[in-house]
Amino acid sequence: MDAACIDYKDTGYFSQTVIDYLENAPELKSFYGERPTLQGFADFFDHKKVTADRNLLAEVLLEQYFGNSQKGEPELESADFIRKRIELLKDNDTYTVTTGHQLNIFTGPLYFIYKIVTAIKLCRQLKEAHPDKNFVPVYWMASEDHDFAEINYTNIGGKKVHWWYEASGATGRINPDTMRQALNQYKGVLGIDGHSSELGEMVETAYTKFDHLADATRYLVNALFGRYGLVIIDADDHRLKQSFAPIMERDIIEQNSFKNITAANLQLQKLGVHIQVNPREINFFYLKDNLRERLVFENDRYNVMNTDISFTEAELKEELKTAPERFSPNVVMRPLYQECILPNIAYVGGGAEVVYWLELKSNFDFYKVDFPILILRNSGLVIRKETAAKIKGMELAPAEIFKSADEIKNSWVKKHSNHDLTLADEWRELERIFEKIKLHSHKIDRTLEPSAAAIQARLKHAIDNLQRKMVKAEKRNYQTRLEQIEHIKADIFPGNSLQERQENFGLSYVKWGQLFIDELIRNFEPLDFKFTVLTE
Repeated sequence: MDAACIDYKDTGYFSQTVIDYLENAPELKSFYGERPTLQGFADFFDHKKVTADRNLLAEVLLEQYFGNSQKGEPELESADFIRKRIELLKDNDTYTVTTGHQLNIFTGPLYFIYKIVTAIKLCRQLKEAHPDKNFVPVYWMASEDHDFAEINYTNIGGKKVHWWYEASGATGRINPDTMRQALNQYKGVLGIDGHSSELGEMVETAYTKFDHLADATRYLVNALFGRYGLVIIDADDHRLKQSFAPIMERDIIEQNSFKNITAANLQLQKLGVHIQVNPREINFFYLKDNLRERLVFENDRYNVMNTDISFTEAELKEELKTAPERFSPNVVMRPLYQECILPNIAYVGGGAEVVYWLELKSNFDFYKVDFPILILRNSGLVIRKETAAKIKGMELAPAEIFKSADEIKNSWVKKHSNHDLTLADEWRELERIFEKIKLHSHKIDRTLEPSAAAIQARLKHAIDNLQRKMVKAEKRNYQTRLEQIEHIKADIFPGNSLQERQENFGLSYVKWGQLFIDELIRNFEPLDFKFTVLTE
């Protein structure tokens, strides 16, 4: 693939807060730690304190990967390599670069893939810069998330593949045995099956050979990325929660996260930042099979909403001690949990994630946990060969294709028309005439000058309308060519949105195989912070 890069701010798809963060705006500096640069990482290593129990982490991961072999589950690819990567985590000179996402079926939209690729590539670059250290990319499965409606579909080539099922509780614990219709539809859209296609075999095995969606997702993501050293963690674990239990107990009782993050959000709002998440008084759910409900404090008791489950403070502490896995952090506490159990130095996220992490640093400081370096994941646009030929024929630059169809058409017509479609010169002549008119009217009666100015404004409006009509008329002369722009936009911006937010990776993978992942890794530059346009 050929690659071209453009600044994020030139795409029009990223918030000002994200741009300010990337450009090192001074007003945001107190809301994060080190800068997302190689020098920032070097500075971070000087004071980074790892709170994770490395041996426990490795023990849990090895069990999650290899502990279910007695059940007859399929063996994971690159098993020996992954085992060595997990063992590396015991070493004090090994660090993780983490990204996280929900358990979207078939990996969901392309940015799921882009997040992981960014983490893998960043680990390689950090290894080059710090050969005395090791770096392991980690995918944190949001297995405790309960929003099934956000993960039960994916889009491929304009078609929606949907898993029709009524689910409750943590999505990672759902049995995917009802996915057959969605699985057949997915393979049908891609024109593949489970025997003659690499991707077909991957998804068939993932969603028919495992009893939990978390295990199915681990299998699929490992099949795609295990060979690159990606380690996948499911933090829905008794032992990991046990290590986090002291902070959970303190935060539930003292409500520190609510106080700290609310104060930070007020400061960010004064800077014009659009707040992504708002904390609750208690930022934990109570979790059992088919149950994940908010924990609230009412009438001197800790109650699980929509249930009869209730605790006194003493009972709550005992429950946290004996069954910490039943307490699930929400969106504002999950990052703290992550940083407590991983030797992590960076988090890779999308634009909205970067902004919501900015809300959290004060809470990290309160609990004396190091805040990771925030990395905006790479964004990409994959342009098919046929569409690339149309773009070349229309002589459109990479940055131009991010504009609206009307903007592109107007610009193209003005550039290629044999006629002058602007009335700028004529308007300048009229402005000179109006200056004379206003001066003349002022001499007669100074109150007439505003009337002359009003007439000038109305005429300017009329001239602008005439200019738009001229462009519109010329567009009709180029109708066939301009229809190409509509086709281009529809192909690479499905639903008038970024391709990566809509389209699944399936079509590209069927066409390119594992080379598609290789090309993404080759072309993505995590610390350059550019939007990558890839052309077949």
